[in-house]
Amino acid sequence: MEQGNPALFVQFALDWLGRPPLLVEQTRYKTSGNLVITREMQVANNQSAWSLNGKSVPLKMIEETVASLNIQVGNLCQFLPQDKVGEFAKLSKIELLEATEKSVGPPEMYKFHCELKNCREKERELENTYKSKAEYLQNMKQQNERYKKDVEKYYEKKRHLDKIEMLERKRPWVEYENVRQQYEDVKKNRDQLKEEVRKLQEKQSPLSHKIQQIEKQLKLIDGKIKDKGLEIKETSQKCKQKQDALERKDKQIEEIQQSLRMRRDEECDRQKKICNIRKMIEDWQNELSTMDNREQLQPELESIANELRHIQVEKSNADGELSDLRMEKDNLERERKNKANRIKQLEDLLNQKEERLKKRFVDTYNAVVWLKENKHRFKQNVYQPIMLEINMKDQQHAKYVENHISANDMRAFVFENKEDMDMFLKEIRDNQRLRVNAVCSPQESFADRNPTRPISELQRYGFFSYLRELFDAPPPVMSYLCSQYFVHEVPVGTEQTRSVIEKVIKETRLRQMYTAEEKYSTKVSAYTNKVISSNISLKTAQFLTVTVDAEERRQLEEQLRDIQKRCLLLESHWKELVNKQKLLDKRDNELRQRKKEILDVRAKKRQLEQRISTRLDSLKELEQENTDLESAEQQANAKIKEISVQKARLVNELTQLIKSCTLRSIEKVDLALQSTAVLSEKNKLDSEYKEAISQLKDLDNQFMRADEMKRSLLDNCKELLRKARQACNLGPNQIVPQDFQTAFQALPNTLDEIDSVLNEERSRASCFTSFNASVVAEYNKRTEEIKQLTVELDQKRNELDDYKQNISQVKERWLNPLKQLVEKINEQFSSFFRSMQCVGEVDLHTENEVKNYIQIV
Repeated sequence: MEQGNPALFVQFALDWLGRPPLLVEQTRYKTSGNLVITREMQVANNQSAWSLNGKSVPLKMIEETVASLNIQVGNLCQFLPQDKVGEFAKLSKIELLEATEKSVGPPEMYKFHCELKNCREKERELENTYKSKAEYLQNMKQQNERYKKDVEKYYEKKRHLDKIEMLERKRPWVEYENVRQQYEDVKKNRDQLKEEVRKLQEKQSPLSHKIQQIEKQLKLIDGKIKDKGLEIKETSQKCKQKQDALERKDKQIEEIQQSLRMRRDEECDRQKKICNIRKMIEDWQNELSTMDNREQLQPELESIANELRHIQVEKSNADGELSDLRMEKDNLERERKNKANRIKQLEDLLNQKEERLKKRFVDTYNAVVWLKENKHRFKQNVYQPIMLEINMKDQQHAKYVENHISANDMRAFVFENKEDMDMFLKEIRDNQRLRVNAVCSPQESFADRNPTRPISELQRYGFFSYLRELFDAPPPVMSYLCSQYFVHEVPVGTEQTRSVIEKVIKETRLRQMYTAEEKYSTKVSAYTNKVISSNISLKTAQFLTVTVDAEERRQLEEQLRDIQKRCLLLESHWKELVNKQKLLDKRDNELRQRKKEILDVRAKKRQLEQRISTRLDSLKELEQENTDLESAEQQANAKIKEISVQKARLVNELTQLIKSCTLRSIEKVDLALQSTAVLSEKNKLDSEYKEAISQLKDLDNQFMRADEMKRSLLDNCKELLRKARQACNLGPNQIVPQDFQTAFQALPNTLDEIDSVLNEERSRASCFTSFNASVVAEYNKRTEEIKQLTVELDQKRNELDDYKQNISQVKERWLNPLKQLVEKINEQFSSFFRSMQCVGEVDLHTENEVKNYIQIV
């Protein structure tokens, strides 16, 4: 048994499981003593009892014992059943190597192999960890490199901001120092001004006393001048009274002389008036003798009055007739406008039809235009294209007519005789090169022909009318359509007709007919004598949808012409009445003018008689008046002499008063000169005083402003000191820290320089984009992580190097015995194949440190 395959025993034991009770025993050689393995299988309860060297043991101990003997039932390199040959052939090279190690190698060989694989896995893990951490470290370095410039800019901006903050802290101190210096200067200037004001006030006191004395002297002189002025005024008033008395005397003399002149002028005027009145009376009497008598003018006046009454009656009758004519004329004008508007509406519809014709058939339209201008050249009536002459009674039926009449005939002109048609075609086609159609109406009229059967016979099939009854057209046009298209024989039906169309065709034998949407045509076959029918769908109407009633238009035109004739007659009668009225007005004016002349003569005669009577009375009164000029002159001279004596006395008194006034005026002038001298001195002193006062006021104002400025600067200093301490976060009693003083020394010392540097620093700071402080914090944090990761990577690198060295040692302990084992297997395998006259070998391939396999060739 010791030389037998141990796997055979185990397999044999397993094959007998579940069979009837059976006892299986195997003895295995071992240097320390043989091992006897016994298995008793109970078929009844499907259980097995195991014993080792006669002792009952559990199955697990049996398995451990078998494993300690290196018995591997599942290893195909150790135990290869027939049914497992295929699986053995499918083993990979690596699986074959592991199976070989398990079956024939020492126990530690496979253990070393597994340990080497595990180490290699861990090595990969370490390498992956190292690689990932290295990549992470590289990414962090790259991120920090990307943000490095931004962080540098952040710190650079922070340096600018710190400098700005320090400048802003120093600026209040500099401002405070400047204001404090101003305060000291203003305080010194205020004290100087105060001393100057005191000195000027002391100097001003004697000048004020002297001015007061001069004012008293000037007041005394002014009093004397005032007294003299009153005396002069009284004397002047007396002179004025004397002058007024003299003027009154002169005026009295002038009045006496004026009165005498007026008496002389009045007498002269009276004589002139008497002569003028006598001459005027004589002229009027001569004129009065030349005028007709009143009795001779009265019959003519009565005749004129009668004729004027007759003219008024005729004018009244003419006015009544004119009023009636005006009303009739207005009525005719309204009627004319209504007819014209209706004709215009019809013409607009006709124009629409012509526009459609123009869009579709330009040559035909041009021919229509020519025809309108040249109708007089034809002997009989010429009708426009049929599409313009047809007027549908109902626009819904236009499709039947348009589908029945050909397009060529729809645009054809209709003539009543062939001679007119030939002349038209020659002009239009040959001369104007227009493509038009023309037809000639038959000599015998077909327009009024009756259909072969009345429509009432066809109504039971749904027919309601013949084509001819659906539209209107001039008789020649209708005659042509009846003769050419038999419109009086073609019925039009409805959907009912369509539903019984076969019955209609069979019973009526109609050649053509229309339903609601179709046209049917029938004919009898010449060979079979059967009725053949065909139908087509109706096209939508294009030209006949616009309807113009030609008959209405002709009636309107006739009525309009009749109205115009009546208007002409009314106009003629109107002119006759107006002329008659003008003649009556002319005669009336002539009579009234003659009547006015007669009445004027009578009135003038009465006026002359009245004037002569009035002037005779005036002449009598003037002749009775008589004036004694010599007595009046003597009285006037006596009065003038008396007044002249009084005047001489007044002149003497006036001379004495003028002398007295002149003397007092001289005295007043002397006083005025004294007053002027004193006043000049006073003005000089006043000027000096005012100048001193002004200077004192200016100094006082300067002092007040300086004092106010001192107080303002003191308050400003306190406020600026408070702001300066607040800018440095100092209390009221704290001094400026040494670090601030050191920083302030490196900064400018004037406000302009500080403001300039501040603006420069702010401009520089504003050039930097806004940075988030969190970005800088992340940068610093990432820098610390980079340092830690660098240390960790160094540790991982050392650990990986140590692990690789350990793997090399394990590999050496595993690979050298394995190579020796493979060499032995190769020798035996080659020998075995040589015995079979074949060649073969077993070779160990090493692709890398772990992936090794056996290749059997």
